[in-house]
Amino acid sequence: MGVSAVLLPLYLLSGVTSGLALPARNQSTCDTVDQGYQCFPQTSHLWGQYAPYFSLANESAISPDVPAGCRVTFAQVLSRHGARYPTASKGEKYAALIEKIQADATSFAGKYAFLQSYNYSLGADDLTPFGEKELVNSGIKFYQRYESLAKDIVPFIRASGSSRVVASGQKFIEGFQNTKRKDPRARPGQSSAQINVVISEASTANNTLDPGTCTVFEDSELADDIEANFTATFVPAIRTRLEHDLGVNLTSKEVTYLMDMCSFDTISQDTVDLTLSPFCDLFTHDEWINYNYLKSLDKYYGHGAGNPLGPTQGVGYANELIARLTHTPVHDDTSTNHTLDSNPTTFPLNSTLYADFSHDNGITSILFALGLYNGTTALSSTSAENITATDGYSSAWTVPFAARMYVEMMQCQTAESLVRVLVNDRVVPLHGCKVDALGRCTRDDFVRGLSFARSGGDWGECFA
Repeated sequence: MGVSAVLLPLYLLSGVTSGLALPARNQSTCDTVDQGYQCFPQTSHLWGQYAPYFSLANESAISPDVPAGCRVTFAQVLSRHGARYPTASKGEKYAALIEKIQADATSFAGKYAFLQSYNYSLGADDLTPFGEKELVNSGIKFYQRYESLAKDIVPFIRASGSSRVVASGQKFIEGFQNTKRKDPRARPGQSSAQINVVISEASTANNTLDPGTCTVFEDSELADDIEANFTATFVPAIRTRLEHDLGVNLTSKEVTYLMDMCSFDTISQDTVDLTLSPFCDLFTHDEWINYNYLKSLDKYYGHGAGNPLGPTQGVGYANELIARLTHTPVHDDTSTNHTLDSNPTTFPLNSTLYADFSHDNGITSILFALGLYNGTTALSSTSAENITATDGYSSAWTVPFAARMYVEMMQCQTAESLVRVLVNDRVVPLHGCKVDALGRCTRDDFVRGLSFARSGGDWGECFA
């Protein structure tokens, strides 16, 4: 059953920006707990996985509100870490590129003037202050959405073992707990939420939040090849223009590095009022559309259905979700950690509120293991497809910084519990089960529909 058509705002489909009013720059008006970063959406929502979190509630064909007559009995959030500085390896490349331009360029006129004196001083790997705030806001929003559960209990929380993921979980807790303390209905004297389990990211560790033990998958270069094909369709024209304007020779990869800097230089600002980096103005709106699509290709063919073993990397987590929904032991021999999952202290089955924190790659595989984008056909590697053509899939719509997937179980007028999934506030109608007009399936039908995960996916091909 296909996902209902969701239309992207006209300016993202057409590339036309004239006559559109930008949101005010003040965070109090365009960056909020409920809506996320809605500042300069013509650009900031086109950064793929480097986009700040933004709510898709207004893009959802189905209202994300809890339906009238229903009460939520179970809620699970799976969250990406917040906005971060570039990875150390990428940061070295960005810094080297800036130095090269400053040493070799013959002109720094107009919009390029800032490059002449730009000092690359970004941190590496860790959350930015803005990224920390994203997760505080996420904790606030989670409490407010599920207050009927949250006022009486604390969520069971896990984090994958990198420092920025753990820090994201801690900031989420800060937002959750502060909101709880302000809620007069909350149970007094209750223990505070904490990160209950941190799962190692060592290459030999079984980690459903960040799988890394499927050898064939880890060796795949498919996404790199696809990205190279699409890069060749739009980057050469940009390179020609930049080389002419600056008087410096650039590679196609260096052009995309300059585009990356638009996001990283913006989200790294040490201010409460994020303004667009001058790097952003070096490129046109149509070029940002292509860049955004390039990032979607990276995730789709790297960790999604475009990679033969992509969805299999999310099977372990899907089977843990089944166990939580049904209060039964985990049945899985893929990426699950049997020691952790068989212990009620490290994997309880009796909670009704859960929070997990991870990375964009692992979350992408989980989304596809759950079949949420089964209506998305193979993405073209030669021309950018809009969000309607991809049936609601893009990396910016699924795994921006501080992305979150909510899995809800609710009791309504019928005796059977119903399950639905929201990705960044957009209801994604379920596949593989009998879905109703509100995108839901009964719990038992939802579990039956996850046959790919229950059968272990294609894990047997990981070690060929």
